[in-house]
Amino acid sequence: MLAFADMRVAVLVLNDVFDSGLAVVLDTLETANSLAQSKPRPSRATAGKGSAQAPYEVTVCGLARKVRTHQGFGVPLVRAESRARPDLVIVPALGKKTIPELEQALERRDVRDAAQLLAGWERSGSRIAGACTATFLLAASGILDGGSATTTWWLSPLFRERFPSVTLDESRMIVESRRVVTAGAALAHVDLALYLVQKQSPSLAHATARHLVFDARPSQATYVMPDHMAHSDELVRRFERWARAHLTSFTLSDAAQGVGASERTLERRIQAVLGRSPISYVQDLRVELAIHRLRTTQQSVDEIAEAVGYGDAATLRTLLRKKTGRGLRELRTPGL
Repeated sequence: MLAFADMRVAVLVLNDVFDSGLAVVLDTLETANSLAQSKPRPSRATAGKGSAQAPYEVTVCGLARKVRTHQGFGVPLVRAESRARPDLVIVPALGKKTIPELEQALERRDVRDAAQLLAGWERSGSRIAGACTATFLLAASGILDGGSATTTWWLSPLFRERFPSVTLDESRMIVESRRVVTAGAALAHVDLALYLVQKQSPSLAHATARHLVFDARPSQATYVMPDHMAHSDELVRRFERWARAHLTSFTLSDAAQGVGASERTLERRIQAVLGRSPISYVQDLRVELAIHRLRTTQQSVDEIAEAVGYGDAATLRTLLRKKTGRGLRELRTPGL
């Protein structure tokens, strides 16, 4: 492993970068640097000198000398080609919120050039990391082929369609596969930055998180709205509507009949588009409704279990813990 004071970090910024994603990454690394420097630590560069260097040498770079963020702010850059190979490359998200916008962005010349640059850096030994829509850029570069990833949960069907050679688990906030780290939805940039700090120094990551008043979020499951996942498959849309309307009495055979497909066809299509079985999707719907009732009503767990289609509270408790990693008390508290 590299000495702690030797981490050269390139933050690769493209036009229309997601403002808060870029800011969160830079602010988290700057906070880690400041906290590390407040306590002298020995390194190759500082041993015996009684002072600490910043553990991260951060360069904000790109394919041009200046880009504009999604909100229109100008960001001066160091040309990526002019710097030495970084130890770590972090790619903040593109500020795209619809499928057509994202697909159009992925066809841009600078995005394609950035994908080639990332592939070259990864081959030469750099670790690569990206969050939210930047995970599409990482996948487009080929560096995730045969590996695993996560992405922003609502774009998971599009990711599966475009990158079938990547194993996607959108329930997780962070996935590391070989030398590539991906993170989930937009504000997972802070999860990503802290994870990367933690890989070098768990104690510094803990101090940084406390300084930022941030709690670890290992899963996106608590935040997922199952019927907001972006896709264009009409059979899946019919199933989603039917399942929500028949949540308490759901059976696969009734669902197949209700949407006009065989059970086998329905199972294959749901798996291909949503990355899960019909039963698992219905469980997600039940979790979503149960969490909503926990936070907005005074109903007992038994009452909520019955309302979402379970005969006893124990089954619901187990499912909520499995899907979200949290207990009832945590889920019942607004904001968690």
